[in-house]
Amino acid sequence: MKRTTLFILSALLVFAWSCKSPYGSKLKDPFSGNRYESNSRFFRAVGKAQSRDEQIAMKKADVQARASLAGQVETQIKEIADDYFVQTDYEDKNEITGKFQSLTRAVVNTKIGEIRKIGEEKYFNEQEYTVFIAYEIKKKDLYEYLKEHAQNNGQKQNLSAQEKKMINDMLQQQIDQLED
Repeated sequence: MKRTTLFILSALLVFAWSCKSPYGSKLKDPFSGNRYESNSRFFRAVGKAQSRDEQIAMKKADVQARASLAGQVETQIKEIADDYFVQTDYEDKNEITGKFQSLTRAVVNTKIGEIRKIGEEKYFNEQEYTVFIAYEIKKKDLYEYLKEHAQNNGQKQNLSAQEKKMINDMLQQQIDQLED
């Protein structure tokens, strides 16, 4: 009886180990996990691309990571503006929000010096290259850069003195929250 039970348990164990997930094998990409996700202090993004040409794969991964970073920044800026206007009684919220987002897009589309590459890995499987690139930027640095850009280039964005002050106040409020 003990032998039969032991045999059945052994058979079940072997059977359980041999079963695979119906979805296939689980993959762990480089630059996954908390270290590569945005948090309260950093915007972070990872790009992945494949190509038969190594340089093309690198450029595609770079563009994908930067686009992801820009999308996060744009979403955050919209939330900042919405939160700020809930607290104040400014009448033309849509106009200033649009200008603020336009300013942000102009800044994000330029090369920001504070953006850092925090990782890059290349793989070659005898047919094509796969490249992973991870970037980060400190939120505080970005907000300070936006403040400076609004003050120095506000004329290009058609910002009035009041709008510049509001943008400055919004960004300073975010910087102060980061320091808490």
